[in-house]
Amino acid sequence: MTNILVLGAHGKIAQLATAMMVKHHDLHLTLFLRNAQRLADQASNQVTVVEGDAGQLADLKAAMTGIDVVYANLAGSNIEDQAKNVVAAMDATGVKRLIWISTLGIYDEVPGKYGEWNHQQLDGGYLETYAAAAKVIEASDLETTVIRPAWLSNHDEINYETTQKGEPFKGTEVSRKSIADLVTKLVLDPSQAVHESLGVNKPNTDGDKPAWY
Repeated sequence: MTNILVLGAHGKIAQLATAMMVKHHDLHLTLFLRNAQRLADQASNQVTVVEGDAGQLADLKAAMTGIDVVYANLAGSNIEDQAKNVVAAMDATGVKRLIWISTLGIYDEVPGKYGEWNHQQLDGGYLETYAAAAKVIEASDLETTVIRPAWLSNHDEINYETTQKGEPFKGTEVSRKSIADLVTKLVLDPSQAVHESLGVNKPNTDGDKPAWY
C-alpha cells in the first residue's frame, strides 16, 4: 500500500486526480483541506479526510506521518510560505517525494505577445509569488516534480504534451483532467520526472502557431 497525501484536496484538479487514484486499490489517500466537511463523503477504507491549513507547519507534520508521496495542489497569495512549510514538514517527517502544481510562465518561458504579458506578471504580479514558491521547492533536497499547466479548461479530455524547464511552451491551454492524469501517473510511478519541471499543454494539431505568437 502506497500512502498519498493530497494537499488542497478540494481543488478542481485535486478532486479529479483523487477520482483517478482511488481506482487503484494499492493506494491509500489522505485528503487535506481547510474544511474537511467539504469532502466528508469521500471517506472510506481507502480515503482519510483530515482538516488542516498548509500555512500551519504543525498541521502538515501531523498529516505526513506514514506518507510516501505528497501531491500539493495549493494556491493563494501566501503560496511561498506554504511551500516553505511543506518542505519543512517533509524534512521533519522524512517524506521525500513531492509533486507540486505551479503555473506556466514562472521561468518567463512563454513566447510571443502572451509571453510579454506573462513577463509583466513576474515583476510584481501573481506569477512572482508562484515563481518564488517553485524556487523553494527546487532548492530543497526532496525528490520533486513541478508541474506548470497552461491555461486550464474543464474539457472532458485527456490530451497533453510536456516540455522541460528551459524549453518554450508549445500551446495555450490544457484540461484539468489532463493534469490530473499526469499527477496520477507520477503517483503510480514516483520514479518518473524526479527533479524535473514539466510544462503541460494540449498539443497543437492544426500546424499553426499558438495565438500568443
